[in-house]
Amino acid sequence: MSFKIQQGLFKLDIVDRHAILGVPIDADGKQIRQRYLKVAYRLHPDTCKADSDTQKKLANQILSKLVNPAYEHLSKDHSRTEHLLILAQMGKTLVPESAKTTVTSESAKQLLQEVVNVDQTYKKLLQSLATEQYTSIDQILKSIAQISELNLVYLMLKQGQLERAKTSIPPAAKQTAETAFKKTVPQKETFISPVANYIRRAQESLNRNNIAQVIIEMRDALKQEPNNSTCHGLMGLAYLKQNQLTMAKVHINKAWQANPQDPIAIQAKQELDKLIPPDNQTKTSNEPGKSGFLGGLFGGKKK
Repeated sequence: MSFKIQQGLFKLDIVDRHAILGVPIDADGKQIRQRYLKVAYRLHPDTCKADSDTQKKLANQILSKLVNPAYEHLSKDHSRTEHLLILAQMGKTLVPESAKTTVTSESAKQLLQEVVNVDQTYKKLLQSLATEQYTSIDQILKSIAQISELNLVYLMLKQGQLERAKTSIPPAAKQTAETAFKKTVPQKETFISPVANYIRRAQESLNRNNIAQVIIEMRDALKQEPNNSTCHGLMGLAYLKQNQLTMAKVHINKAWQANPQDPIAIQAKQELDKLIPPDNQTKTSNEPGKSGFLGGLFGGKKK
């Protein structure tokens, strides 16, 4: 059985794993596990309290095809981090369209009107939906769709706040602060990045076409320097080698934003453009037959 959901992030070709489990976007590993155990208990054939065999069968299918894969992905720190990168980029692409955004669920409409306590309102609304999410087997997909729509609005509002915060400091104040910082903080003559060895090993592995090792090295490096352009560039190149275009775009975009003069970032962007010319990036996805939202990472909108 195929479970198709056409609301929230799902309609933008994103599997909203947070909505499936009913956990907030910023949930940590412990929260995710606790929630999964509760959901799995309700859906598992041995403990499901559905009224009919048909509903028990449906519950088991939802568990195996939606809930288990969602937990498998979000329970791993590295895959959860990469998924959050995708969601953050999604939020950025939605910000310019916020005035045109239409939602159908009452919770999403309520959050859309919030301008001050976005986080508090989001978690309160999510908790209310999650409490009832798995009480009725027949309504589970509808509940997931409603939570995903709430997540979409939340991402859009949060990214909008971040964008406004970046532009709220006057340029003169920024320059004054930077000048004061340079005067008060001694400048080292030589700076060696703590991830230099990771980068060296990753480049060697890339030359040997050992892509899995590149990804391992860069994941560890990005834990220490999350905005290192070279690390993101190498990660993007590795994902390109694996034909994982969605993740490649995310990391190459991060590299480009961090430092467009970085040789690795430039190389990664050029390699991406060979596979997906800039004019066609808004129409391309990493899944055959789908139009992906991540074309907007380097400009453009989803059609």
